[in-house]
Amino acid sequence: MVVKEIDVNDYLTKSNLPASDYVINPYVGCSHGCRYCYASFMKRFTGHTEEWGEFIDIKRCDKKIDLDKISHKNVFLSSVTDCYNKYEEEYSITRNILEQLINSDCNLSISTKSKLILRDLDILKKIKNLVVCMSINTLDEKFREDMDKASSIKERLETLKTLHENGIYTVLFMSPIFPYITDWKEIIEVSKDYIDEYWFENLNLRGSYKTDILNYIKTNYKEYYNSYCDIYLKNNMNYWEDLAKKINSYCDKNNIKYINYFYHDKLVAKKKESLRSE
Repeated sequence: MVVKEIDVNDYLTKSNLPASDYVINPYVGCSHGCRYCYASFMKRFTGHTEEWGEFIDIKRCDKKIDLDKISHKNVFLSSVTDCYNKYEEEYSITRNILEQLINSDCNLSISTKSKLILRDLDILKKIKNLVVCMSINTLDEKFREDMDKASSIKERLETLKTLHENGIYTVLFMSPIFPYITDWKEIIEVSKDYIDEYWFENLNLRGSYKTDILNYIKTNYKEYYNSYCDIYLKNNMNYWEDLAKKINSYCDKNNIKYINYFYHDKLVAKKKESLRSE
């Protein structure tokens, strides 16, 4: 792992994400090394030559976060890294950022795959308008181990349960959903007692990891390989359209609060168009 510290002028970055006005990314790169991670595109802008998951830059910033700037805004922590990657335990960049946000009236969402977030429970309980989402797309630890080096599924579920018991709004972010592999209904059933809301996002394959994931499916789930080729090489959207209807119907029927991000690219394009027209 290549680790270095860098100086930045501001932790806040204007966001194109559909539900966020600003993002905060305390690190460049991520030690979780998720094989399907869209954020690997960051290498085009940072100049890193290492493989995704094998480098991390620790961001240092002397400038305090401008709380007036984010007043009543939606802030997302974090979009192209995991703010609770294993180096946070040593450097506490995220904890320092959270301490600055205690008196903010922004709407803060934190996304992670790490149980390390519980270290900061004392601060989290002081922050107003807080949402914590944990990414889970399987209950199969073998599959999870093949895909990332983050906390186990058991640890993630236990973390969500602890957060919920401490009065923190919890979101299970079912992302990315792997066709025919992610058992979305089972995940809901085992977690519904301590989850306030579910977010759903489909697996998008692009760039360098597209071939890797398809080869993985061919080797480990060969019974689904032709279907993956249909979806990701022939761009057949029927599977996602059908699945979106099933998920929406199930959640509506069972009074489950949810957001479906299956058409994320369209939502981003709509957000960009809206910003251009302002």
